[in-house]
Amino acid sequence: MRKLLLRSAGVPVALFVSLFYLQPVAHAQGCVAAHSPQPIIAGLDPTNSATISRSAGGNFLHGLTISVGYRVYNSYKHYIGTVYQVQRQTNHNAVVNHVNLFEMDLNYQFTPRLSAIATIPALDASRHGQSSPNNVYHSGGLGDITVGMQTWVWRPPTESHGNIAFSAQLKLPTGINDAKGTTVTKSGVRQTEPFDESIQPGDGTWGFALGTQAYRELYWRTSGYFTGFWLFSPQDTTGTLTFRPAPGENVVSATDQYLWRGGFSRPVTGVKPLRGLALSIGGRMEGVPVRDAFGSSNGFRRPGYVISIEPGMMYEHGRWGMYASGPWAIERNRKTSVTDLANHTHGDAAFSDYSVIAGVSRTF
Repeated sequence: MRKLLLRSAGVPVALFVSLFYLQPVAHAQGCVAAHSPQPIIAGLDPTNSATISRSAGGNFLHGLTISVGYRVYNSYKHYIGTVYQVQRQTNHNAVVNHVNLFEMDLNYQFTPRLSAIATIPALDASRHGQSSPNNVYHSGGLGDITVGMQTWVWRPPTESHGNIAFSAQLKLPTGINDAKGTTVTKSGVRQTEPFDESIQPGDGTWGFALGTQAYRELYWRTSGYFTGFWLFSPQDTTGTLTFRPAPGENVVSATDQYLWRGGFSRPVTGVKPLRGLALSIGGRMEGVPVRDAFGSSNGFRRPGYVISIEPGMMYEHGRWGMYASGPWAIERNRKTSVTDLANHTHGDAAFSDYSVIAGVSRTF
């Protein structure tokens, strides 16, 4: 990390906020979340070293930052509400999802405060029953791309070593939402039908997202950070059939998604080989609401949330940045959906214990 960055604890935390901003929102682990755009990383902070060096003295040059991220998890623990359904494991009828999420984020800086951002997500996933590990369904492809703008309230770098940013993005219906496979019914009939929505790359509907991020240096070079993101899906359903027999659950619901993160970050000091390294610890909540903020919420969905403890690290050297985090779930809740309420039932959902997130970025 350049000398200019090492003078401020606010910059490492800003990098944390930016590199983890808009992470898989509701790649809430397991079946709860659809896999519409939930960027693992997004729009890099204009206070990074490359931008500071270019804008020093008022000679600001346009710059492009490209980031590539990855997230992986296995969901297999079923919950109804916050109650773990241990009998699913005992009876060997649990459903197991293995999900690999990939993402490319683009940030083009127009001014120190204003940038254009875009996210291109992709998914590779498999799903099988605990009792039938050889009968595996694979799904993968492009997700729903988002494009938009991000702006900082104050021109970075700030004297207070703190700032607030807001973003707005349009979600494009580019994602595959009806990937299909062949299944065998109880009567032995083979039929082709869409995969479960938990392993569909996108939902194929239009939407928009609003986000914010903030950081502030506190004491002893320790800084606090916060990020928030909400993906709005006004369309009622995606149009993809589920072939579920319960009333109202024959089609997939187009769901909102959200992510909240907050915590503390501190650069590693006093050890020359570790210059450029910062560590963080915080909390994370991501999920799918029972009802969307706009429009109806009919169709089949698995609403709920995951609350996690999230340790992380980030290393920055020149124009390169690397990061990793490992959210560990401490509370999982599969909430009652609209169709559950109408049918007087309460479906379950599978969650993972933890996920691994990693990535790298380069400013040009």
